[in-house]
Amino acid sequence: MIINPRESQEFYYILTGIVAPRPIAFISTLSSEGIHNLAPFSFFNAVSANPPTIIVSIGRYIDGKPKDTLCNIEETGEFVVNVVNRNIVEAMNMTAAEFPQNVDEFEIAGLTKAPSIHVKPPRVAESPVQIECKLNKVVPIGEGSTESGLVIAEIILIHIDDVVMVNGRIDNSRLDPIGRLAGGMYSYTNETLYLKRPIYR
Repeated sequence: MIINPRESQEFYYILTGIVAPRPIAFISTLSSEGIHNLAPFSFFNAVSANPPTIIVSIGRYIDGKPKDTLCNIEETGEFVVNVVNRNIVEAMNMTAAEFPQNVDEFEIAGLTKAPSIHVKPPRVAESPVQIECKLNKVVPIGEGSTESGLVIAEIILIHIDDVVMVNGRIDNSRLDPIGRLAGGMYSYTNETLYLKRPIYR
């Protein structure tokens, strides 16, 4: 089978089935009017340790309405990425609906707001890792109703639950992050494989 992405009506599902599992950016923001927002995005990754930088791609519109998360990030320049693990995956899924702008998804999901240190949006207290971020730039991708904003942001501070740290590093079996697959499918990441990196001599 050969797929032309510009001709396939199912290409989104094909792409998200191929690029998998993907980490989930559970993003908390605060609008300029002080309205809290919490939503998950899986077009997300780390791109640099120095400077400490992450990216997340967010669709600008859904059903013709601007997405609150992207609007809030562009207005305030701040957000928090909360890592999703097994303990909060159901709560995360509850926030994936398109709620009206004045709805607080923290309350919908029954999650606790924890104050951040360097940014105004709160952290998800139940998340084992929370990343405070400052916006660098938003790069537009596409146009019209299918436009996305590629958010490039600097990591300002990371909050880590001590229980997931072993000898100064993250123990992924303790972090137990959830991966996003295609459609409504997710994956656990507790089955791992260790490969020693080869050295050319």
